[in-house]
This record gives sequence, C-alpha cells and structure tokens, in this order.
Amino acid sequence: MIEYLLLCALGILAGTVTGLIPGIHINLLSVLIVSFSAYLLEFVDGLSLGVFVMSMSVTHTFLDSIPSIFLGCPDADQALGVLPGHKLLLRGFGFGAVHLTLIGSLFGLIFSIALFPILINIVFIIYPLIKNLIGWMLVIVVTYMIFREKNRLTAGLIFLYSGILGLIILNIPNLNNPLFPLLSGLFGVSSLILSLNDKVKIPMQRFSKLKLKKSVLVRAVSASGFAGFLTSFMPGLGPAQGAVVAQSISGKIGDKGFLVLIGGLNTVNMILSLVTFYVLDKARNGSVIALSKLIEIDVSSIIIILISILFAGIISFFWAQILTRFFSHIVENINYVVLSSTIIFLIFLLTIFLSGWVGLVVLFTASFAGLLAPLNNVSRSHAMGCLMLPVIIYFLL
Repeated sequence: MIEYLLLCALGILAGTVTGLIPGIHINLLSVLIVSFSAYLLEFVDGLSLGVFVMSMSVTHTFLDSIPSIFLGCPDADQALGVLPGHKLLLRGFGFGAVHLTLIGSLFGLIFSIALFPILINIVFIIYPLIKNLIGWMLVIVVTYMIFREKNRLTAGLIFLYSGILGLIILNIPNLNNPLFPLLSGLFGVSSLILSLNDKVKIPMQRFSKLKLKKSVLVRAVSASGFAGFLTSFMPGLGPAQGAVVAQSISGKIGDKGFLVLIGGLNTVNMILSLVTFYVLDKARNGSVIALSKLIEIDVSSIIIILISILFAGIISFFWAQILTRFFSHIVENINYVVLSSTIIFLIFLLTIFLSGWVGLVVLFTASFAGLLAPLNNVSRSHAMGCLMLPVIIYFLL
C-alpha cells in the first residue's frame, strides 16, 4: 500500500509538469514509462506503474486549464476553454476561471467513480447499438450549432474552412504533433493577436471564487458527464468533439458554466476510458494504452487504480488553486504586451521543436483562420471543424 501511495504522489508531480508546461503531454511520459518498463519493473510491479500513469493523467486534467487560461497555450482538451477563460482573466478573474474548471473536474471525478460499476453494464449494452451512428450524430450536432447562429452562412463557411484545414494538416506526412500548432493557432495565437490590437491590460487579479447558479452547475456537470461518457468509448470522438456535443445539449450556461463543463469533460473522459478498456478491451487514449501494456486488468486492479485516482484528484483540486495564485501574481505584474508577445514567441519556439518548420507554416495558417470567427461575430466553436469534419468523414465514408 505504501508503494502505491508513493507512486501516486510521484504521478501527481509528473502530472503537474505535463499540466503546466505546454507541449509536454501525458502521452509522452506514458510512452516513456512503457519504453523503460523492463527496467522499472525490477523495482516496482506493473500495477504500481499503472497507479503512477493514471494518477499523472488525472492530475493533468485538473491542471491543464492553468496555462490555457493564463498563457493561451491550449492542448486539444482545453482549446475551447481558452476563450471564456481569457475573457475572465482580462476582467481580473483568472483565479476564478481556473477554479470553475476545477469544480467541473472534481464533480467529474466523483461522478465517474460513483457510477463506474453501472457504466460498465451500460457500455456493454449500448456500444453495439450506436457505434455505427456516430457520424450522423455529429452531423446533427454541427447542423444545430450552425443554425443557432444569426449569421449561419458565415458560421458554416468557417466550419468548412477549418474542417478542410484540419483534413490537410492531419494528413501531412511526417508532421509530428500536428494538433499543437493547429490548435495553438486557431485558439491561442489568434486570441493574443486580437488582445494586442485592442491594447488590453491585465488588471489586478482577484482571488474570489465566481458564483454560479445551481441550475447552471447541474446542467454543465450533467452535460460534461454525458459527453465524457460518450467520448470515453467512441472511436475517433475526443474531448474536443465532446465539448461541442456537451455545449449543444447543455443549453445557455454562459462562460462560467462552460468552464465547468470543459473541466468536467476532460476528467470524466480520462477516468471512464478505463470502462472501455475493462469491457471492450479497447484503449482510447495514450494513458490507457500504457496501462494495457503494464497490467492485466481485473476487478482488484481497477479498484486500486480508482482509489489512487480519487486521491490524486482531491489533492490536485487544492494543489491547482495554490499554483493558480502563483500564476495570478505573475501575470498582474507583467506588462500585457510583453507577456503576450513572449507567449507568442514561446508558441513559435515550441512549434519548431515539436513539429518542425512545417509546423510553423501550420501555426501561421491556423492563426489566420482563428481570426475569422471573432472578426465576423460568430462563435469560435465552429473552428473546431478542424477536428469535427475529419471525424465525420471517417465515420461516414
């Protein structure tokens, strides 16, 4: 038991690194763990390494909103959360914005673990019934999103343009980490450019927690739970697409409710991917793939992993608030123009490092595409066509 606690604590530290540093993803560390597993298994057993991987992964889902909101450097799971989070940051509520994502993650954690036994049976029954309908379900979601806009033609064109961009970029041969320059351009750099043009100043940050109506909280958590459940066992349907689905079924929940939704979705997706692994023997993300290489899954190992996840999630909830206060002090004492320019340059360097010079072309192209929605006064969620359209085509063709 002490060994499990120690590996869980180390997993929290590793998840802190992956969560706070853009470009260093949990999949990278998971691959390294598997690669060195022959050596590591001389000191600990496979289940202990599994505890480390899943503790790291859940911690990541709690902390990755911090660089997304404060630095505008999103990964695929947090791309849509950059926009409402950044708006709250510029009003002095960066801490409150992150806290909302943490509330979503905490509720998602509790929801996932409490319903884990029931969801095992649901996946067993429902998966064969709907696996061939995913493409059409996404078409309905996209159609609904476009038709609720006043400027439907522009929204549809932006979705189509982003979708074609995604199809091209995701199929460029030998392009490493294509999602980093693609999403950083669409949602990160483009937002920072607009803020620079508007000569924005970051106000003094407040450490008060933002109030949220109970009805909004319930709808946001329920939508994130449902979408997280879908994305955990549907092939090709990731948290980014799940966010679009959840946003469509949650109704008008505002920016604050949406941040709760994003936080909950990421955590639910990570935990419930274990259900898919257990029932269907299919791994839907890098962490569970690593887990599948380390252990033979059974009831006892699932229980130990869920306990470690619960422990890591609760610790991460409070740990993230401490880190957010630190980030808040930094951003309010730095000139915003200097900070934004530095972040853009950082994304520039990370793109070269992670994706090479071709990735740099992707970054510039995606940054231009990311300006289209705000300049035409439509929701930037349509830019998620970069991932939605490829998935729809995958399932329908």
